[in-house]
Amino acid sequence: MQGLISFDVKLPDGRTYPVLVGDGAVSELASVMPEGPKRAAIVTQQEVGVEVDPGIEHRVFTVPPGEAAKKLSVVEDLAREFARWGMTRHDVVVAVGGGVVTDLGGFVAASYHRGIKVVHVATTLLGQIDAAIGGKCGVNLPEGKNLVGAFWQPSAVVCDTATLTTLPPEDFRSGMGELAKYHFLGGGQLDALPLPERVAACVKIKADVVAADEREGGHRAILNYGHTLGHALETLTAEQAGDYGGIRHGEGVAIGLIYAAEVAHALGRIDAARVDEHRRVVSAYDLDMHVPAHLATADLVGLFRRDKKAVDGITFVLDGPNGVETVMVEDEALLADCIERMR
Repeated sequence: MQGLISFDVKLPDGRTYPVLVGDGAVSELASVMPEGPKRAAIVTQQEVGVEVDPGIEHRVFTVPPGEAAKKLSVVEDLAREFARWGMTRHDVVVAVGGGVVTDLGGFVAASYHRGIKVVHVATTLLGQIDAAIGGKCGVNLPEGKNLVGAFWQPSAVVCDTATLTTLPPEDFRSGMGELAKYHFLGGGQLDALPLPERVAACVKIKADVVAADEREGGHRAILNYGHTLGHALETLTAEQAGDYGGIRHGEGVAIGLIYAAEVAHALGRIDAARVDEHRRVVSAYDLDMHVPAHLATADLVGLFRRDKKAVDGITFVLDGPNGVETVMVEDEALLADCIERMR
């Protein structure tokens, strides 16, 4: 593993799992596979194009392209294929791809035989710095993103940064939107680091947050910074994709970061200089900072109420004097006004 960054994610109950980061990390997959499984189901998408060798008997299961894979019907299809192959509760899923694949693969693993082991091989920037780490997995419903899921920690995570060199520009840019949030979660000047070190720094930040709050009882919600509006933008633009094209996750998060800063400023939690700092970081990654004009404000606010953080009302993750934290926001007129100011 020479030249790779290696460390363990530590969980609250003492469990740990290894993470490998760097160019060529995928060649070390067999070295981090859990002991015991005799078969590995490789879950991936055709467009990923990354071959892996887990060092045990394995079979590739290809799921639909893009976000369309994150459906309950695909979970059922995979589980039935696993059963026909003869997979047992002692086998393992290896999810190879971006956040869609690791979300799906993790949820299938959490569900099949009431839970089998899973290893994530993240091949996109978004997957490496966020989706593959922390054990949150799930699929979408027409009513919203990630509304059906589980907490299911991986047995290992491999982040091969060489796979990022072949990403389409829009996929890499989407990952940069997620990366931008880490600047405000303790990442500081991430953009001064080489890419493998930048990825590793983000993983360590997320791992520390997960270690303090594995099941999102409170503190872990800060990882959703920028996501409330971001998820709403994804949902609405996916519905209208025939006319406008969908907003990708990281692109939505980037806009959501600026929106969260505007809401925090409107509530008196941060000053204008701090809003400008959000704009500086997001613009440095060449990301859009505007809410598309064709999306109705009322529709976006309506989706805020269905966000997974919304237990007793609309809940945002906002910056403030104590750093980033969850905040109940009851003033829907203020939320609507902040959207209008971002057109």
